[in-house]
Amino acid sequence: MQMDNQFPPRKVPNFCSFRYGLSLLLHFCNVIITAQRTCLSLTMVAMVNSTDAHGLANTTTGEHLDHSKNPVYNWNPQIQGFIFSSIFYGALITQIPAGYLSEKYSIKKMIGFAFLLSSLLSLLMPMAAEGGEAFLLACRVAQGAAQGLISIAQHVVWVKWAPPLERGRLTSLSLSGILLGSFIVLLVTGFICQSLGWPMAFYIFGACGCALSLLWFVLFYDDPKDHPYISISEKEYILSSLSQQVSSRTQSLPIKAMIKSLPVWAIALGSFAFHWTNNIMVFYTPTFINSKLRVNIKENGLLSALPSLFAWSFGILAGHLTDFFLSRNILHLVTIRKLFNTLGLLLPPFFSMCLLYWSFSFSSITIFLILASSTGAFCMAGVLINGLDIAPSYYGFLKGITTLIGMIGGLTSSTLCGVILNQDPESAWFKIFFLMAVINVICLLFCLVFGKAEIQDWAKDRQEHTRL
Repeated sequence: MQMDNQFPPRKVPNFCSFRYGLSLLLHFCNVIITAQRTCLSLTMVAMVNSTDAHGLANTTTGEHLDHSKNPVYNWNPQIQGFIFSSIFYGALITQIPAGYLSEKYSIKKMIGFAFLLSSLLSLLMPMAAEGGEAFLLACRVAQGAAQGLISIAQHVVWVKWAPPLERGRLTSLSLSGILLGSFIVLLVTGFICQSLGWPMAFYIFGACGCALSLLWFVLFYDDPKDHPYISISEKEYILSSLSQQVSSRTQSLPIKAMIKSLPVWAIALGSFAFHWTNNIMVFYTPTFINSKLRVNIKENGLLSALPSLFAWSFGILAGHLTDFFLSRNILHLVTIRKLFNTLGLLLPPFFSMCLLYWSFSFSSITIFLILASSTGAFCMAGVLINGLDIAPSYYGFLKGITTLIGMIGGLTSSTLCGVILNQDPESAWFKIFFLMAVINVICLLFCLVFGKAEIQDWAKDRQEHTRL
């Protein structure tokens, strides 16, 4: 059954509609969540003692920051590493529970309370840091758990709110807030630390999160048919477009069928490759810039921020192209998913190798670096949304499993890169990028061969099987 031909063309509310407003609200929620998660990586420069563990003066902070506004702590690099990674382990443990709970309980309450908790914890971070690294670690783990719930539950929103021909635009717009958040944090956190003190970064992002979480409780409803503010025409359009795909599921999870499903494994391996590549680019871009370009810290920050801005643009573009191809029957849905998987998994390692062999000037290095770090965003219209195509009734649980596998890939790659850089600095970047290319090609081939975009038999309702 091709989704392309299910629905007759008709005039419906489009950009000035509630569903696009909802996508924009989630977009800004993701901006703030990302800011709360990543601002510590920049505030840490101001938080640690002006002399590092090896006795080297930290001139970037000691000379320019007012210590009355910026309390400092004697945390060695190992403790800093634990603090950085703690939020990811918090998110890791909630992926599958979040997927399961999102199928059982109110998405409005799950996202709203988790977002509020993450924001309150952000407000408490300066106090936790004052209490010692153990309190800060506990806050970061709890914040990671809350954000893990949000990252999975927000995908389930579109099971009932996104018409099939608009899934690309709505999901890419909402998820691209993660990328814009990274760009904004890299730009503004340094200025906040310098002028207001690093605690204000946590207070500002925490306060914005509290305000947005309250707005979420007011504006969002789990089902469009229950929403008091949405127009009748838009409500009818959403419900009619999803009438054949969304139902209230009461049967148990088909765990065995999921494990045996090759399309599920295609999504899992694609997610593994995406997170493997993304974590390398996010965490090690400043290191690469420092080793190759020898720029100062402000220029490094700007160059590190640019890929996030381009990735934000590519992610939104991919979503619009998806819906354009579908609405005009130019490509089948499965072809679109495989096309964007190919772009998102092949282009980053290709441009990474170009960084090593075809970069002869500052401008060429900058261009290839931006492309290598940003083109992975094309996966937003591929593997990152593919679960909604094959199992909308079980999307939350499926997303939790595949994201967990992806996060394992991301944690492995970031750890392994550190080991490679420490052991063999001379040829480290070739090894890192070559390994990335091998993993991406293998996972992409599996996605191309076994990836699907139609609802699987095990994901269909029993009532539908009876009718057939």
